[in-house]
Amino acid sequence: MTEIIITISVVALITGFIFSMPIAGPISILITTNALKGRLRYCALVNIGASFATFSYVFIAVFGLTKLYPFYKPAIPYLFFLGSVFLLFLGYKIFRTKFDIEHFGENTHLSEKIKIKEKGGFYTGCIINFLNPALFIGWLTSTFLVISFVSSLGFNTGGLKIVVDKSVKEISSFEGIAAEDLNGLTPENFGITPAPESENVHDGQPNLPKYFHLVISVIYALFISLGSIIWFYILALLIARFRKAINIKLLSGFVKSLGVILSLFGLYFGYLATYMLFNLKI
Repeated sequence: MTEIIITISVVALITGFIFSMPIAGPISILITTNALKGRLRYCALVNIGASFATFSYVFIAVFGLTKLYPFYKPAIPYLFFLGSVFLLFLGYKIFRTKFDIEHFGENTHLSEKIKIKEKGGFYTGCIINFLNPALFIGWLTSTFLVISFVSSLGFNTGGLKIVVDKSVKEISSFEGIAAEDLNGLTPENFGITPAPESENVHDGQPNLPKYFHLVISVIYALFISLGSIIWFYILALLIARFRKAINIKLLSGFVKSLGVILSLFGLYFGYLATYMLFNLKI
């Protein structure tokens, strides 16, 4: 059992770190823009808030709670709509940002104002990820591929592979975007040799306690979140450390472009919400 826990923990940590690297996501943009202002505390709070939502989505995916999807499904268009409004607002705020890196923090009033705003970092990160239902499909897909690959190498996954496989089949059985994203998703399509069919729910270990799947699901989701936190912390630290080496005009233009990109995410979420509502299909 200890071997399974160590394997899942290491795999989840690496997965969370690597799959969080793309810098085009809303959380990455928010952390980047605030790290450029030297607001590392705010970045840390956004990071933790986002990871809380990530933990929830990953846990649902690997614990096999996809049966709840039909009940959650009707709310998805409205979540996308709320996410659209929230991201458009953040994009506008970022686009309007004006700052002087050389004198940042010298103004006491400004520093106090920033400290007050930092308190909302956790909620901002949490809301952004919770209002992005596509995140669930993304983590389910990545988990399916990673666990299938690890299992094909002969590592004991404590039956996690079978549960994730079942989750993918359940979600792909529903109509809409989720099904389209998961159609044709098989280990063979990605060059992964499937684990033997004889693998049972506990990978041949009947002495595993009944609550083991719950434990392994929590551990996997926790280390996914931890890996994500580590990546975003490193990203914020590096950007904050070297931000003064960037030309202020170039930096200002870069920040404005990130605001535009975030607004485009908002518009895309709005498009998805409109498409789902008017087509009555997701």
